[in-house]
Amino acid sequence: MFFQNKSMFETVKEEAYTVWRRLDPDSMQVRISQLESKTLEPGFWDDKKGAETLYTELNGIKDSIVPWKELIAKIDDMEELIDLYSAEPDNPEEEIEINEQISKLVEEYNRLKLKTLLNGKFDKNDCFLSIHAGAGGTEASDWANMLMRMYLRYCERNGFKSEVLDLLEDEGGIKSATIRVSGLYSFGYLKGEAGVHRLVRISPFDAQKRRHTSFTSVYASPVIDDTIEIDLKPEDYRLDTYRAGGAGGQHVNKTDSAVRITHYESGIVVQCQNERSQYMNKDVAFKVLRSRLYEYYKEKQEKEHQKTAIAKKEITWGSQIRSYVFQPYTMVKDHRTGQTVGNIQAVMDGDIDSFIESFLRWDQKE
Repeated sequence: MFFQNKSMFETVKEEAYTVWRRLDPDSMQVRISQLESKTLEPGFWDDKKGAETLYTELNGIKDSIVPWKELIAKIDDMEELIDLYSAEPDNPEEEIEINEQISKLVEEYNRLKLKTLLNGKFDKNDCFLSIHAGAGGTEASDWANMLMRMYLRYCERNGFKSEVLDLLEDEGGIKSATIRVSGLYSFGYLKGEAGVHRLVRISPFDAQKRRHTSFTSVYASPVIDDTIEIDLKPEDYRLDTYRAGGAGGQHVNKTDSAVRITHYESGIVVQCQNERSQYMNKDVAFKVLRSRLYEYYKEKQEKEHQKTAIAKKEITWGSQIRSYVFQPYTMVKDHRTGQTVGNIQAVMDGDIDSFIESFLRWDQKE
């Protein structure tokens, strides 16, 4: 048992040091010192936007290097413990303790290694998730609502902040929703959720208890800052205002505070009604539109170069990325990676980490 874990430890040690050298910690530390010095300069906060940009870079570098630095230190300490035990290997309690510590180190290494796969330009950014029910009436609306709940629960489990920016309710569920997920690497983790999700179950809305298949599409795009230029001219889009529906007080229901923007070239439509004023709704809607347009133009460019892109597919048979089967058996299967999970209730409660991890590894190989 011990020597088996020792071999596992040696493998993790070698791989961790390889990553550590590739990170070039000396250069990163120099950059950290430079940025920290700037934060101490007089008038640093006079340019609030510039200060926030600097802190974003500083925190990003620290997030990249500090966890690995701590892991390397733990590996060095563990190596000393193993050497001490190897000299006197007659203490079974100490052997059990070392094995447990090695297992924890392996888990920590695997988590950090997964994060190294998040190397896309905007993987560190916040994420807009848009959910749209397919054809199928109440059954499809209920499925869209179930998926929205799954993602909100995922955010809770992983410490991400979630905010529903727009929600179009329907009998039995929702027709569409847009969620902003905030937290470091939230787009990187959720980008693989883009696509069509298929549900197979005995419908609770069918008196004859027949099995139904429903489809819902999910679209993921990064929240991009003002440094990314998306040229939007007034003639490129139509902006409509309308009266917000649902709960929200008398002011919301009596004024045209909700905003809908239609982009002519792409056909993208975004809307927001959850903020308190038309101005705030318009600001959020334009942020969502710019984010979606960035993905749209990136996809067009990648298609021209015959590269794989995250595509928004038709919400129907043969286009799904993942199937959720409730009857006659329970299983969730990702059709891209082959990853399967039998505990469907855990998945619907937000436990989708295994699918996210398998997608990131699969995406690196493509």
